[in-house]
Amino acid sequence: MAGHLLGAAKLAIRVSADAHWEGPMFARPSCPLSLGFVVLIWAAAATAAGPATKEVEANGVTMPYLDEGTGEPIVFVHGAVSDVRTWEPIRAEITGKHRFIAPTLRYFGTGDWPDGGEKFSIVTHADDVAAFIRALDIGPVHLAGWSYGANVATAAALADPDAVRSLVLFEPSLPSLIREGDAGNAAREARDRMFGPVAAAVQAGEAEKATGLLVEGVFQMPPGGFERQPQELRTMQLDNARTLPLLLSAPAWNVSCDMLKGLDRPVLIVHGTMSNAYWPHIAGVMDECLPQAELAVQPGVTHDGPVRDPAGFATLSEDFVAKH
Repeated sequence: MAGHLLGAAKLAIRVSADAHWEGPMFARPSCPLSLGFVVLIWAAAATAAGPATKEVEANGVTMPYLDEGTGEPIVFVHGAVSDVRTWEPIRAEITGKHRFIAPTLRYFGTGDWPDGGEKFSIVTHADDVAAFIRALDIGPVHLAGWSYGANVATAAALADPDAVRSLVLFEPSLPSLIREGDAGNAAREARDRMFGPVAAAVQAGEAEKATGLLVEGVFQMPPGGFERQPQELRTMQLDNARTLPLLLSAPAWNVSCDMLKGLDRPVLIVHGTMSNAYWPHIAGVMDECLPQAELAVQPGVTHDGPVRDPAGFATLSEDFVAKH
């Protein structure tokens, strides 16, 4: 789900208070998948028997996680207003060839918080993920993240590169990488359209409304699209609505191109062909900055790629992992 909203969110709160790149790798041929098909995917995932949730102590907190399959481990890090459930349609695609592992980050999910939320940040979550990998004694791992989860995965790899073998990042949300010029301006405008209304709703104390606006904004849905999602997906998002105020008040993680140049790990960056200007701009900048980056385009999807076409995202991920 949506990633680091702080750039637009803090701007909206302040106001209320006073790319081009070459050679992208394309996913397998695909056509846009209808919402009805997405409902079928989630209905099948909801009825499929899955592994029991496990728990491990990492970085001073208890982290629930799923662990299924054999082979090289791929650790999946969810995004905003979500938790381990977001990967359910992908789990079956991965476990045939790899060990699928997915934690729920601190403050997310339905469990009690370890504190009042004051430690919520990309840095905290990155430290948690690195500690999680050490606690399971599975490193170095292939680490996959979506949106805010892609931010966390990137931060974890920068802070603890020995824990990471490769990265798979679906549409990271890193506004500090937006460049000047026409492409950057288009990215900023798209960001503000997505996240400005979310920040206003959070400031008004309407976290559930903000969740709906966030989902509709990043998935490029028409008004009312949130309510037409599969029930399982909507329930998970609303269960995590309480994290939005924490996300919007968290300290910014201002990663730079120079920081990324120091990450000497293979990185696959994926964006959807139908995504607005914000996501491919950041993906393109990361592709230029990272020394071992590959850029992939997933056809027929927006920021919803991993849930709209889980088989397509799983194929991209596994093909990349097989090379590294």
